[in-house]
Amino acid sequence: MTMSDPDKKPEPESISGPENKADTEKSTFAEYESDLRKAERRVAGEIDPGARAVVVAVAVVLAMVSMVLPHTGSVTGLDVLTFTPEAAAERVTIVSRIFVYLVTIFGIVVSMLALLTRRWFLAWIALCGCAIACVAGMLAWWSRNTPGVGGIEPPSGVGIGLVLGWIAVFVLTFHWSRVVWARSSYQLALEDERRRQAAEQEAYAAALYHKKPHQP
Repeated sequence: MTMSDPDKKPEPESISGPENKADTEKSTFAEYESDLRKAERRVAGEIDPGARAVVVAVAVVLAMVSMVLPHTGSVTGLDVLTFTPEAAAERVTIVSRIFVYLVTIFGIVVSMLALLTRRWFLAWIALCGCAIACVAGMLAWWSRNTPGVGGIEPPSGVGIGLVLGWIAVFVLTFHWSRVVWARSSYQLALEDERRRQAAEQEAYAAALYHKKPHQP
């Protein structure tokens, strides 16, 4: 049987007070900040068109209507798109075909997908395509009033479909540009919350650093 030494001091217990609490709170702060960053990245890939969604939807409908209206003479936008014999007879130029393709792809298809899915990258693609379509529409209009090779003038001038399609892509370009660069209120709230949590964590860490250890 061994006798305990009365002069021997007991082993100090492992520190499980403020240090463990600080580590736990620090871990909680880190997890919360990580969740905020994930939510912020997810929201950053989305758009919030708000009331502009109605204007964009109307512009898409106008672009669709322009495809069935005369692009030049009696040739509709669909005739230009498929380059029917009637379009060849009207001497439809390549710039008119490019314009109609751009209106169909970016002004109608991509714009509709961007509205339905509310994905930022689709809105950005629609913006770029519609901006190019604005230039192509101007060239298509110019080609209907300018003699071609050999001084042969086009049989017909600009049709209502070309004018309506050009107006539609101008409207889409303007509103998509505002939507793409706008930041949603939810996104701003997430950023404010993340900054607030980071400031609280920094203040708490500074307080622990300057706090004197507990004296028995």
